[in-house]
Amino acid sequence: MKKILLIAFIAGTFTLSSCDIINDLAGQVQSVANLRNCEFSMKNVSNVTIADVNVKDLTQGKLSATDIVKLVAAYQSKKVPMAMNVNMGVKNPTQQKASMTALDWILAIDGTDIANGVSKKSYTINPKKTTTVPLPVKTDLGELFSKKGVEALKNFASSFTSDGTSSKVGLRVKPSLSVGSTQVPFPNYIKLEKKTGA
Repeated sequence: MKKILLIAFIAGTFTLSSCDIINDLAGQVQSVANLRNCEFSMKNVSNVTIADVNVKDLTQGKLSATDIVKLVAAYQSKKVPMAMNVNMGVKNPTQQKASMTALDWILAIDGTDIANGVSKKSYTINPKKTTTVPLPVKTDLGELFSKKGVEALKNFASSFTSDGTSSKVGLRVKPSLSVGSTQVPFPNYIKLEKKTGA
């Protein structure tokens, strides 16, 4: 009798585990479907530095002697390090949550691709909500500006508006979600546009 109860208990445990796995996979598949309904936009760009000089100081004419030395040295060496945070908005218009476990991205400046990467941080986008996804970007603009001249560097720095957007900065993203052990990506990259009120 004890053996029969033990077998029944084990069988019941496996049945519950199988149901849990199926339900979990079903939930992940639903999250993929919901993610495809989400709207992606570029909210703003923050903490922009060129050769460790804050772009706001550059555009407002608040450069110190040290800042000028840094910029001149960087331009002459054709190594112009740039760092920024690109803040992406993900809006979920559905009644169900959506999830994202990875994000491939490509950053362009003035129409030229200059950096790419993969963010592997997971995000949950709740129903009828917008989640901000920050993408830290570090790259070298030396080659780009050595071809287009110092005027291109000035135009890039002065392109940033008070709300942190710039017509010179473009971003394309390809989100994906893990289903079981498989990563399911979007079929194509999404070109982000600045949305009014995003």
